Amino acid sequence: MDNDAKLRPFILAKILYERTDPEHSLTTAQLTKILEEEFGMPTHRTTIGPDVELLQSLGMDIQLTKSTQNKYNVLDRFFSDSELRMMIDAVASARFISKSQSRKIIEKISSLAGQHASSRMIRNVSVERRIKGTNRKVMSIVDAINTAITERRQIVFQYFAYNARKERKPRHDGYWYRFSPWQLVWNGDFYYVVGWCHKHDTVTNYRVDRIAATPKLLPEDALPMPRGFDLDRYLNTMYHMFTSDRRNVELLCDNSVMDAIIDRFGETVKTRQCGEDRFRADVEVAVNSVLYAWIVGFGGLVSIEAPADVREGYAAFVTKAYRALEKGV
Repeated sequence: MDNDAKLRPFILAKILYERTDPEHSLTTAQLTKILEEEFGMPTHRTTIGPDVELLQSLGMDIQLTKSTQNKYNVLDRFFSDSELRMMIDAVASARFISKSQSRKIIEKISSLAGQHASSRMIRNVSVERRIKGTNRKVMSIVDAINTAITERRQIVFQYFAYNARKERKPRHDGYWYRFSPWQLVWNGDFYYVVGWCHKHDTVTNYRVDRIAATPKLLPEDALPMPRGFDLDRYLNTMYHMFTSDRRNVELLCDNSVMDAIIDRFGETVKTRQCGEDRFRADVEVAVNSVLYAWIVGFGGLVSIEAPADVREGYAAFVTKAYRALEKGV
């Protein structure tokens, strides 16, 4: 059997997958023409049927519509249009992916829908007006971190912040952070790497898009997770991945904010009624200014009941914010 005969079923599968769907078919004549003109494979119409049967036996869902010109089309794809749409929306919304990278990834995802649906998917999404990251090295950074996690190796990297002139400046005069990565996490709008920071000698996380360049892999083994460390619990108690001590906090809430409490802490959050209009929620959460700002956003519908020092810290935060407002008036 010559090479063309061996390759033809695979090329035929590619053509059908990319150019047909439940609403669009290709006839035997069209398939033979594409094979000959675009792929240089002279093909007799009688070979199309057996090739399709071979692809069907391998699990490809191809429909045959018999007529004077038999028609063929792919009915089922690995991803449905709705699944591809969710992936496209996720990429378009992800702030850590730059606009140019988002467009390239969206085009690749859309191509999985076939040529007829892909153009519609691309046309119906835009990333131009969205707030997106500008670190174009994110993909190579993620690849390096994934490699380190898989091979259980340490990495070193520089971390940057913006100054008042919106210039990127390495933190701590270009300090190289030594880090044992455990997992990459997509939380909110950003991508984080969680692991052991050797500088601070503790578990912490860093935003991937704030890493200045592709991390360097070290030959040293990464430190393992501490015995008993619960990664999911750590993630659930970090608000916007802002690292600080986790505490058990009692919140007094208006009934109207139950949706928001469940969105933040999950359906397993411990709650109990407190009169007809309010409920108490017992949560484990990282206590910091980000938590306080989140509570302020409810406009008095949520308050901290206990412990006393966290309640006092919240009061000091609100007082400081009010005094700053008074100074600006």
